[in-house]
Amino acid sequence: MKRTLIAAAVAVLATGSAFAQSNVNIYGRINASVESQKDGDQSKNVLQNNASRIGFKGTEDLGGGLKAGFVLEAGFDIGNGQAQPSFFGRESNVYLEGGFGKLRLGNMGPTAAYFATADYISMHNHDTGTSEDKFYLYPGNATNMIAYTSPSFGGLVVEAQYGLKEAGTKDTIVLAANFDRGPLHLGFGYVDGPTAIGGVGLDDTKEIGIRGLYELGAFTVGAYWIRNTGDAPGLDLERDAWRLSGMYAFGNNELHANVGGAGKVKSNGNSLADTDATQWTIGYNYNLSKRTKVYAFYTKVDNSANIDYAVTSGPGNDFSSIAVGLRHNF
Repeated sequence: MKRTLIAAAVAVLATGSAFAQSNVNIYGRINASVESQKDGDQSKNVLQNNASRIGFKGTEDLGGGLKAGFVLEAGFDIGNGQAQPSFFGRESNVYLEGGFGKLRLGNMGPTAAYFATADYISMHNHDTGTSEDKFYLYPGNATNMIAYTSPSFGGLVVEAQYGLKEAGTKDTIVLAANFDRGPLHLGFGYVDGPTAIGGVGLDDTKEIGIRGLYELGAFTVGAYWIRNTGDAPGLDLERDAWRLSGMYAFGNNELHANVGGAGKVKSNGNSLADTDATQWTIGYNYNLSKRTKVYAFYTKVDNSANIDYAVTSGPGNDFSSIAVGLRHNF
């Protein structure tokens, strides 16, 4: 009898705890494509995973305009079901939000600077898979991070992030800003943290970038420019990157095109020969519903002789892929 009463009490407490969490949602994206890829002289057919994920997020109303919440997001390979890169490795953080803005602690995934620049204009397949932006360097470390996001000031939202190095080599400092006014969307990003430029790993590196996107009826156009710099004893590296993207939507159809470039790597002020590259992509999406798309694209990265963006076969080789895919959000 006592065991029955105890079990009942535990069940009641558990139920009460569940109801105290005012809003818990499961969400995710399943995104896969069948592709014919060419890496240098090597060709293969693959089932390509494109950042599939499942996540859990919840909020609790604490009263007085204050709420608490969390995000736990796990990536996985749809081809074999394995976690990518690790369990809840995509994002895992807890936050407080109110009139003062939002304070988050944990793993943010990519930095706010990435979302304010490169990610924002990657419209055709959410900057995933083989057609992703191959020239963004993902500087810094977005794990073990303290992040603050301001309220909106007339369309301007500012975010500051500080990533603790812990066992790493250097802390990460991130500043980002997004401005939205009608059809105009502007972004700015700054990162001070470790990364690699031209295949050289550096601790003391910085990135600064700007982005613009404009919606004009059925047409949407966007662009960004980024400069990466890095210092080490006897070495001063610099590199610029840019991208221009466009979309034309009619009915359930979307036509996409983008082109990007990585400039020559400069070492101590001197350009290194044949270290530039270009990437271009054309794509078509058909919206079966608000959550489901079928799509096709062709993407190609052209590397100069001494650089190897997107390829595993060595410097100077190119990468290309022709793909058809299915993406479903839930």
